[in-house]
Amino acid sequence: MEQQELRAWEQRCIQEEMPWCQAACPLRVDVRAFLERMAKGDPAGARKLLERTMPQSGILGRLCEHPCEAVCKRAEAGGALSVGGLERACVNAVPPGSKPTVLPARGKRAAVLGGGLAALVCAWDLLRKGYGVTFLVSGDRLGGRLRDLPEARLPAGVLEEEIARVLALKPEIRAGQSLDAALLDQALSEFAAVFADLSETPDLAPDDRAAVDPVTLAGDRPGLFLGGFSTANGDVRFIDQAADGRRAASSMDRHMSGVSLTASRDKEGPGETRLFTNIAGITPQPRVIPAVSDGGYSPEEAVLEASRCLNCQCLDCVRACAFLERHKGYPKKYARQVYNNAAIVKGLHEANSLINSCSLCGLCAEICPEGFAMADLCLEARRDMVARGKMPPSAHEFALEDMAFSNGPDFALALPGPDGACAHVFFPGCQLAASHPHHVRSVFEHLRATLSGGVGLMLRCCGIPAHWAGREDLFVEAQAEFHSQWEALGRPRIVAACSSCLDILRRRSPDLPAVSLWEVLAETGLPETRGTPPPGAPLAVHDPCSTRHDETARAAVRGLLDRCGVAREELPLSGRLTECCGYGGLMSNAAPDLAREVVARRAALSPLDYVASCAMCRDRLAAEGKRAYHVLDFIFPGGPDDPATAPAPGFSARHAARTRLKRDLIREYLGREEAAAPGPKLLLAPDVLARMEERHILEEDARRAVAHAEAGGGMFREADGRRFLVPHRPRRVTYWLEYAREGDSFRVLGTWSHRMDTRLGAGAAGLKVDQTYTPDSGQWSCGHGPLEPRPVEATYLGSSFNISLLACPECGLCLVPESLALGRMAEVEHLLEDK
Repeated sequence: MEQQELRAWEQRCIQEEMPWCQAACPLRVDVRAFLERMAKGDPAGARKLLERTMPQSGILGRLCEHPCEAVCKRAEAGGALSVGGLERACVNAVPPGSKPTVLPARGKRAAVLGGGLAALVCAWDLLRKGYGVTFLVSGDRLGGRLRDLPEARLPAGVLEEEIARVLALKPEIRAGQSLDAALLDQALSEFAAVFADLSETPDLAPDDRAAVDPVTLAGDRPGLFLGGFSTANGDVRFIDQAADGRRAASSMDRHMSGVSLTASRDKEGPGETRLFTNIAGITPQPRVIPAVSDGGYSPEEAVLEASRCLNCQCLDCVRACAFLERHKGYPKKYARQVYNNAAIVKGLHEANSLINSCSLCGLCAEICPEGFAMADLCLEARRDMVARGKMPPSAHEFALEDMAFSNGPDFALALPGPDGACAHVFFPGCQLAASHPHHVRSVFEHLRATLSGGVGLMLRCCGIPAHWAGREDLFVEAQAEFHSQWEALGRPRIVAACSSCLDILRRRSPDLPAVSLWEVLAETGLPETRGTPPPGAPLAVHDPCSTRHDETARAAVRGLLDRCGVAREELPLSGRLTECCGYGGLMSNAAPDLAREVVARRAALSPLDYVASCAMCRDRLAAEGKRAYHVLDFIFPGGPDDPATAPAPGFSARHAARTRLKRDLIREYLGREEAAAPGPKLLLAPDVLARMEERHILEEDARRAVAHAEAGGGMFREADGRRFLVPHRPRRVTYWLEYAREGDSFRVLGTWSHRMDTRLGAGAAGLKVDQTYTPDSGQWSCGHGPLEPRPVEATYLGSSFNISLLACPECGLCLVPESLALGRMAEVEHLLEDK
């Protein structure tokens, strides 16, 4: 990702935009932060914050016309914040800070004509920047018209205190001056720059205000700057006076430094903001009125009033998304992390988890007023990581292997229609076939009976896991195979049951005529014999996130439920704003704990039972303990007695269901028997099977490991001869299986895995026996003899470290205990994958 592209991504996130109050302030005072301090009962902290951007805060804190209140978002829910009242409470309660920091002397002097607020602010800023300043005033002291204000509005002591702070910076004062054109000419010849405070020098004001540059306040002569204008009706706005003084000081600094007067001045003065703050559901709170008339806020009242602040931010996407919330930031920050992740050559790439954990569901883009899509950013980053060889193997590999299984000989099938006619082809997708194979057969038979022109069947994966993983090579390959099967069937219309399949086909293969199963069922009508709708409370409809922009399919699902007599309700987030179940984007593979949090949040939105049109959504909800139906449960009977409580099948069961479905269909429609693949018979206790699921170890992996060991592959034997331990590395993962023989079966006692390649090192120098990682239980040996502590080199992703393991000195077989594989090895693998 190039810098320019990064900036384009960042620009779309508005979280760092100013709140309306700050944007409306001519001095850009951080009103939001000021109110936060006041709400915490910290007026001293609030005064410090004011003084960062508000010059002469003792004066301006009492006189400011607070234009921020006119744009306060709280006005829409109880009345605008009394920012002016809170500023007065703050400066009344806390004295000004210590003497400010002053830069070293710059060797140049500027003149300030007049002693009003604009002049004081201009001089204050110039003095702090290291310039010498000379006041030219008509009287004998500074303050100008500020001295004419009533004591109740601006106490004389406060004015003197603020003037004393200016005088402490040692400006020169020339009193008794005639503030006219002659004095101006003299000043321009004597000083490097001159500012005329027009509230004190009205005779120097140009006839046409347009003669003064609105950005720089530069007049018609080099080095001359004019400010302190009155309003059109002759009134004085103190906040504008102060802003003019600050703007003029900035221009004079640039002029005396010989740099551009106009460059990078977009952050001065009032401006616009793109910030969005959602006030839906905000409880109205009226403004706090001081108990003492004209007495201002008491400390307690100030806290209450400041606490009404909405702390305006965007963050709607973060609040709606567990993924964004988990990473403690917001999209603009994430864009920077993704860029840094790609730019860093060495060291930790801490955004790997961020990039690979996104479900790519698109909810953030729907919520964001600017359409910022983390899905697009993360998917582009995944592709970049794959292209540079930096994608951690563990992130998506298991899902890609599952895709390869679905597109391999165990599941893939192209079944033509009767007599070869195939105007339509039913494409259930791999997940419906894995968890609801009975529905695949029922739908297929129904479509064959109701659609003319012949209906075929395609079993395979659409390739979306490869798309999600950023593996364009594998996705293109899967799509090419899909096209080939579709062509062989006669280019039929594709009736897709899976919304993710339908979405990816429409987006990436628009030449394929694909339609939602739900639309087709709405057209063909429903079978006469249907499932029984649940009695009692209605069902909450869960929309798959891949139907976010498919209003037609969502409407068809609801129409089918109505025709089945199923009472329904909408979830708080549904339709265009529906949430992901945690499977999309391979979140459940890259960040399973986050995926569980995502589906738990979704399940908690309603106490009702759910109904989903996506098999994976239904299964993930069921795995979370939520009673959940599939829409097809009400259209085609013949499933479990209570489909809402049917357990979500695990990885191994999903493979087995696909394989059985293919064999059954081949037998029923082609009259052929396909024998099940032979292999060792495994005995798996529920707790062992649960650990295998958690560790992504399939029964077929365990079966291959046993077959490998029983065929003479390397293995360890426990001293009593009843337990065996075998490592098997068919791919980039080493599977460890502990088992016992029971007749012609094999009872699995434990399984674990790691991705490191282990082999004996060069020697044992420096390694002690007490450093050796030993098995958690048992005395193991290799067929060649007893094991000995040996130095072992563990290698992963081009990095290696040495450990001491029990190993066979003859064949080099190393025993990796479960605690080591799941402990230190897992930690090192994680660290290496972060790079």
